[in-house]
Parts: sequence; structure tokens; C-alpha cells
Amino acid sequence: MRLYKKKLFAGLVLAAMFVSSAYSAGNLQPEEAARSEHTAETTMETSEIATTEESRAITMNVQIGSSTFTATLEDNTAVDSFVRMMQTAPVVIQMNDYSGFEKVGSIGTSLPASNSQTTTQSGDIVLYNGNQIVIFYGSNSWSYTRLGKIDDLSGWTEALGSGDVTVTFSLE
Repeated sequence: MRLYKKKLFAGLVLAAMFVSSAYSAGNLQPEEAARSEHTAETTMETSEIATTEESRAITMNVQIGSSTFTATLEDNTAVDSFVRMMQTAPVVIQMNDYSGFEKVGSIGTSLPASNSQTTTQSGDIVLYNGNQIVIFYGSNSWSYTRLGKIDDLSGWTEALGSGDVTVTFSLE
């Protein structure tokens, strides 16, 4: 009989432990759900911030002959000044070919520069010496203020050609 009582007692203890752990697991679920909700909210807020920042990106049109390209602009004071110029009227610049990898032209005024050593790629648009716009169809390393980048380079090199071009910068 004693053995039976010991087994019964051990069984009851095990059952109590099982019920207790099941109850504890049940109590953790709302906390875990709250954590999951908080994580989802944080992820959503982060996503909303990224979307908001992306929607603030300013674009401009870059027209060369009959080809028009879209460029996404940087966020700096030179771009702010350039955008103010384009809000008044499109900015038309006669650009000369330089060294077979860029076109450069005077904008007729100085913009605030924040130059840094930069390696450019095809499609980059930069400010040089505060008063010249440079658009690249090749690569170069120099100290420039980044203004923007052409979004889709399809036909870019062909539109620029090998000689001088007239480029019109305008807001969309």
C-alpha cells in the first residue's frame, strides 16, 4: 500500500508540475503576443519613415536633344539653390565634352559647394568649382559636390554623343 501511495503522490506531483507549466506557457502567450505586436508596430513605423524619406526625394528632368532622363537629386544646399533656379525656369546649359568621359558647362552663377573627394560613375551629376555642372558618361575622381544621379542610363551615352551638347535641367 505504501508503494501505491508513493506512486500516487509522485504522479500527482508530476501532474501538478505539468498543469503548472501549461498554465505558465499560457500566461506567456499574451506577453509574447504583445512583444510581436510591438515588433510589428516598430517595423511598420520604420517602414513608414523609410517611405516618407523616399517620397521626399526630389527628381528633375535632364533633356539632351530629343532624349529626356530622370535624375534623383541629393539633399544638400547646392541642390536647394539649383532647385530654386529651376522653379523659376528650366536651366539651359551649353556643355562641352571634356576628356571623353564628361560634359561640363557654366551655370552662370555660383551655388554653395560642399566638395568632397568623389569617384564618379556614368550618370552622376556634380557641381564643379561652385559654378559648373558636370554630367558623366564615364568615371573620374576629383573633388565635387554631388547634385544627383540619372535613374535609368538606357540611351545616356548615345544622347550625350561625342561633341558639345545643350542640356536642359527642369523640375518634373
